[in-house]
Amino acid sequence: MTRRLTDSRLANLGAQTILLGFDEYHTEFKTITRRAKIRFEQRDWHGMFTDAAERLDLYRETVNRTVAELRELLGDRANNKLVWASMKAVYSGLIADRDDWELAETFFNSVTRRIFTTVGVDEQIEFVDTDFESPPTQARRSVYRTYRRAASTKALVEQILRDFALREPFHVPFANLSRDAALAAREIESHLRAVGALRVVERAEMVRAVFYRGKAAYLIGRLFSGSHLLPLVIALLHEPEGIVIDAVLLEENEVSILFSFARSYFHVDVERPYDLVRFLKSIMPRKRVAELYISIGYNKHGKTELYRDILNHLATTDDRFEIAPGQRGMVMAVFTLPAYDLVFKVIRDRFPPPKRTTRREVKEKYHLVFKHDRAGRLVDAQEFEYLKFDRRRFTDELLDELGRVAGQTVYVDGDHVVIRHAYVERRVIPLDIYVREADEEAAEAAVIDYGNAIKDLAATNIFPGDMLLKNFGVTRHRRVVFYDYDELCLLTDCRFRRLPPARTLEDELSGEPWFHVGPNDIFPEEFPRFWGLKGRLLEVFLEHHADLFDAEFWQQMQERIRSGEVINIFPYPQHKRLRYKYPEAFREPAISYQLGVETA
Repeated sequence: MTRRLTDSRLANLGAQTILLGFDEYHTEFKTITRRAKIRFEQRDWHGMFTDAAERLDLYRETVNRTVAELRELLGDRANNKLVWASMKAVYSGLIADRDDWELAETFFNSVTRRIFTTVGVDEQIEFVDTDFESPPTQARRSVYRTYRRAASTKALVEQILRDFALREPFHVPFANLSRDAALAAREIESHLRAVGALRVVERAEMVRAVFYRGKAAYLIGRLFSGSHLLPLVIALLHEPEGIVIDAVLLEENEVSILFSFARSYFHVDVERPYDLVRFLKSIMPRKRVAELYISIGYNKHGKTELYRDILNHLATTDDRFEIAPGQRGMVMAVFTLPAYDLVFKVIRDRFPPPKRTTRREVKEKYHLVFKHDRAGRLVDAQEFEYLKFDRRRFTDELLDELGRVAGQTVYVDGDHVVIRHAYVERRVIPLDIYVREADEEAAEAAVIDYGNAIKDLAATNIFPGDMLLKNFGVTRHRRVVFYDYDELCLLTDCRFRRLPPARTLEDELSGEPWFHVGPNDIFPEEFPRFWGLKGRLLEVFLEHHADLFDAEFWQQMQERIRSGEVINIFPYPQHKRLRYKYPEAFREPAISYQLGVETA
């Protein structure tokens, strides 16, 4: 007869099983991440996007396997909290000497929540806060390299580029390293003058790893000039003629947009994510630690940090949840904390006409956005289950609203409010409110960027569906983003048509169409009737984006996508691109540079 394992032995085996699962996940995560360099060198953009989607699926798949193994191991003690409390203690000891301990804690939490479906949190079996007061390990080497003052700014930039070429060699040449270094130096010196700093860069500190996303690679660091600390981001593209510096970003806002919550995650191979996040925080102090973890692909741990941030805000303020400003949605009930820049979205129990979607379809749309290239225009949403808050932190109006429209998702349990499922997003100003309250110049700029947002989404094969102003928002950087996903779909699934001419006067006056309309048929000529733009704002929109009202624009975009073209959506404005700012420099003969050898 098989001897029954003691609880302590079972806890040890269970902790090791979870750690093996985490090792499997993080090893494969790094394997996929490292492929980004090869994709960039080979200009394999489709492969890059395939890797990004594969990496996003990896966590859930590994957790599922680990949970199945644990259920088999634990048997009838799978839900024994005493065993799990011991397992947590053992696990904490196992990860104490790791460089990725914080990610390992989150993986443990993911497994326990799958087993127990915990309402709120349980400190006995979850790492509600980290078990470690400070990093439990010392870094074997710094996350960045230091470059001391050079003979000139151009020489400093050249040194940085050559160093990356030698230490993290691209197996393709720079098209013209000397030219690009000179242009980058010109940008740096101009910016130093503008901010009143010395023109001399005393030192630069550059993250050792290269950041990859989409069709670009980024060298990220910081500059020191007198009392000034400035971010330094060198954006690289791999053009047919070789690698070129496309832009140099030197302002916190520019770098913050690069790391936006509306963009897909970077692929960056780093030994200690903790150290990298702290470095990034030094150049983007307004970014949450949670957002930075999410931006480098550790979105599950970012969600952990976000939850801790929410708890800290509630513990240190008297803020109360209230209905979010703006028009009520037909699919989502949205609430917020006035002094906190997040919104909480729960799916309504029923959707009034003309909505014909289902709860399952809404969740599928959010998952589509999670895996898709967000192009700086789709707000990233973190999905939470079984949140539990003090009932006193909710206004009566909000509780009445949630009970009336989302009673299947939100319920009151004694002194607490339990939310079975919610999406948590960064709060933005609804575009309809923004254009109504902003001054004329700001409103017009927002309307222009509204059109840009629609075009950016189309370029990444996304059709927003419901393009009313209320479904778009304006960020603190005055960028327009989209956040209402229930009617979103792939652009290539749509059929864009021109309106057939009316056959008779009766047809023209009829409130019903006189022609067949299929379920995926879209008539861009009708957009102005629904979008809500009027007067001067409509005139401004037409000056810049009249093509959006023509079926031909959409059909041409579909053809480009179907032909396999990957359209680059730059995370910085056109005027930041060196080839457009200094066109004469790009007409000079190229000088290739690779592995320390320059050739004419």
